[in-house]
Amino acid sequence: MNDLSSSRAASAAAAPASTHVALYKRGFGATVGAFAIWGLFPLYLYGLTSVPALEITAHRVVWSCVFVLAWMAVRGDLGKLSAAIARPGVLTRLAASAILVSVNWLAFVWAINENRVVDVSLGYYINPLLNVVLGILVLSERLNRTQWIAVALAALGVAYLTVETGQLPWIALTLATSFGLYGLIRKTASVEALPGLAIEMILLVPFAVGFLIWCEMKGTAALGHSGLVVDVLLVASGIVTAVPLFLFSYGARLIPYSTVGVLQYLAPSMQLACAVLVFGEPFQRGRAVGFALIWAALIVYACDGLLRARRQKLSPA
Repeated sequence: MNDLSSSRAASAAAAPASTHVALYKRGFGATVGAFAIWGLFPLYLYGLTSVPALEITAHRVVWSCVFVLAWMAVRGDLGKLSAAIARPGVLTRLAASAILVSVNWLAFVWAINENRVVDVSLGYYINPLLNVVLGILVLSERLNRTQWIAVALAALGVAYLTVETGQLPWIALTLATSFGLYGLIRKTASVEALPGLAIEMILLVPFAVGFLIWCEMKGTAALGHSGLVVDVLLVASGIVTAVPLFLFSYGARLIPYSTVGVLQYLAPSMQLACAVLVFGEPFQRGRAVGFALIWAALIVYACDGLLRARRQKLSPA
C-alpha cells in the first residue's frame, strides 16, 4: 500500500515537470522562430527593391491591419480593442508608438533598398544596450559595474565607426532609437501585443491608404502593375509582420527573460550574414573593429544577465 501511494505521488510530481519542459520547448521554439523571421526579412524585401521604401511601408501597414484584425476576429478577440482604448492613456501611448514603428519600418526598408543591410544589423546589435540607457534615463533604473562596462564598450564602438566612416552611423542609430523608444512605450502601455499592434495599424491606415491612392492616381503604384511576384510579396507583408510578433509575445511568456535577451542577438547576426554572404556588402577591417567592440559589449551584458538569473534561481525563496 505504501509503495502504491509513493508511486502515485511520484507520478503527480512528474506531471507538472514534464508540462513545464514542454512549455519551455514551445516557448523557446516560438522565440527562435520570431528572431529567425526578423533575421531573414532582408531576403524577403530583396524581392521588392524595385518598389520605393515609402510605398512598401504603406502596404505593410495596410496588410498588417487587415491580417491582424482578421486574425483577432477568428479568435474572438475584437472586443479587446475597445477595452484597450478605454484604459486611460493607452490611445495616446499607442499613437506615439505607431509613429515610432512607422519610422522604424521605413528606415529598415530604405536601408535594404539601398544595400545597407550591414547598417541594419548594427542597429539591432546596438538596440539592447540602448534599452539599458533608456532604462536609466526614463525608468530610473540602476546599472551594476559590469553593465556600465558593456554600455561603455558599445559607445566606444559607435564612436570608432563614426571616426572610421567619417559620419555617424545614422541608419543604425535611427533603427535602434526608434525601436528602443517603441519598446519603452509599449512596456508602459497597458495593452497586449496583438491588440496593441491592431490599434497602431488602425491609426496609421488612413495615411497609408491615402498615400497608396495618391500613388495610383500618379501612375507610380506598384500593386497590380509590377507582376504577380511583387503583388504577392506586398500583400503577404502583413503576415510576415504579424506572425513573428505573435511568436515573440507567446514565447517570451514561457521562457526566462534572460534567455530572450540572449536569443535576440540571433536576428542581427542573421542580418549581417545576409548582408555579407548573400548581398555581397563590404565588411572592411575598420568596420569589423567597431562591430567587435559592440559584440564584446553584448557578450559582457549577456553574461551578466545570465549570471544574475542563475543567482536568483539558486537563492532561497
